[in-house]
Amino acid sequence: MLNSLAVIILAAGKGTRMNNPNKAKVMFELSGKPMIDYVVRQAESLAPERIIAVVGFQKESVMEYLSTAFPGRLEYAHQDTQLGTGHAVQQAESLLSAFVGNVLILSGDVPLLRAETLYAFAKAHGASNSAVSVLSVDAPNPTGYGRIVRANDDFERIVEHKDASEAERAITEINSGIYLVRSGELFSALREVSNANVQGEYYLTDIISILRGRGESVSAWKCDAFAEVLGVNTVEQLADAQRLMEIENPMLAEAA
Repeated sequence: MLNSLAVIILAAGKGTRMNNPNKAKVMFELSGKPMIDYVVRQAESLAPERIIAVVGFQKESVMEYLSTAFPGRLEYAHQDTQLGTGHAVQQAESLLSAFVGNVLILSGDVPLLRAETLYAFAKAHGASNSAVSVLSVDAPNPTGYGRIVRANDDFERIVEHKDASEAERAITEINSGIYLVRSGELFSALREVSNANVQGEYYLTDIISILRGRGESVSAWKCDAFAEVLGVNTVEQLADAQRLMEIENPMLAEAA
């Protein structure tokens, strides 16, 4: 396993497609608890030294909830202008300036990930000695997700759906948005990330090609169940997540 671990939870986004644009996306509820509650518990399952939530839109409500539910456990980085996932992670750099170890990056809108899967992912990352590992999965419908691009089965890069070619869009292995990265390589690579893409954003995914270009080892570890890495961006996906929680993990739903 990993000797030294910090966790960054991305929690700055708006609930634009959730029928309530005035509410932080991570605060929409499953079984009576905000999605981010489940993500913090995912993080705590690995007993990290630090947990940092990157907050932005309606951040007061997010911090108030987390400070009450997990008193003294979280620190906060602020992304007041949403410029992409790479920019979001970069906001935590000052908090981790003295940290040496691995950084697990979780998404505050991916609530169904099991502790067992995270543990296996962390174990695989440690065994691979990679600078960065990505949690991937085969998606029944990969539309909208970043694709895992391989050559002769070797992981090369991630391409976002809007930037992908037709051939790349045919790939079913997708990026879950969950990463493990050695801390020094993470923040040095982020300084090289550009926003020259269709979205005009700083993609966290770009650190893969940057680190690979430096000769660092990169890996993508595939989990078994797409349901675990379901991202919640719409009211329909929230309903799907609730249904999956009740079917796949009824004890979690009952404990909420």
